[in-house]
Amino acid sequence: MTMRMSTSDKWVRAFVGDTAVVDSRTPFLVWEPELPVPRYVFGWDDVRRDLLRPAPGEPPEQPWFFLPHQPVAEWFDIVSDGRVLRHAAWTYADPDLANKVAFSWQPHLLDRWMEEDEEVAGHPRDPYKRVEAIASSRRVTVSLNGVMLADSQNPVLLFETDLPTRYYLPESDVNLNELTPSDNRSHCPYKGVADRYWNVGDRPDGRNLAWSYSDPFAAVGKVAGRVAFYNEFVDITVDGVAVPRPVSPFSNPAQRTGS
Repeated sequence: MTMRMSTSDKWVRAFVGDTAVVDSRTPFLVWEPELPVPRYVFGWDDVRRDLLRPAPGEPPEQPWFFLPHQPVAEWFDIVSDGRVLRHAAWTYADPDLANKVAFSWQPHLLDRWMEEDEEVAGHPRDPYKRVEAIASSRRVTVSLNGVMLADSQNPVLLFETDLPTRYYLPESDVNLNELTPSDNRSHCPYKGVADRYWNVGDRPDGRNLAWSYSDPFAAVGKVAGRVAFYNEFVDITVDGVAVPRPVSPFSNPAQRTGS
């Protein structure tokens, strides 16, 4: 399946320790059909090719989100600063991406990514995505298997291109007795670090079902300290009207961070 590709004017760098493995002022963004976010690919002239070695052995199968989802021509390890980062880079078999290399954004693999002079994590920011956080007075309830998890008339609705609307509710309106804290964390390039997660019930699809940002990025600052749930797995009503459970990339628990 053909991948969509776009040029970018951003100065992009990737570091292992203090060594820039990638330093590009002409990166490309590509969108794999199976993945809801883009990734960067780079011409070899922008890559420290001397730090890459053909990767022996079979490539990893997890974590799903950070792996390529189109045929790969060759895998590479990165050898830098006395470290070996296994299967951290690859080239695609797609002829439209010949002579370009991609790198994994898996946490704790490469140490940091920079767009201009700002650090970014998780995945590149998509230039065609918009994120808005809007305060509302609509009544929102969240339940699962007949158990009320939250009931609020003070939600903040978060609208994000190509994803379901998320309802961020005051913690005081959430039945925390039905939630079990988790040690999971995740990073969103648009919202920041989700530093609190909760499980609901004992089923695998209830893991990390709710989350909160203590200190989100300024653009979505209204969600700070509020709790949101995956609409895909709970029952939500808005002003008494049931909201159908959406289908999204997160409908598969394996595609959710920490699940």
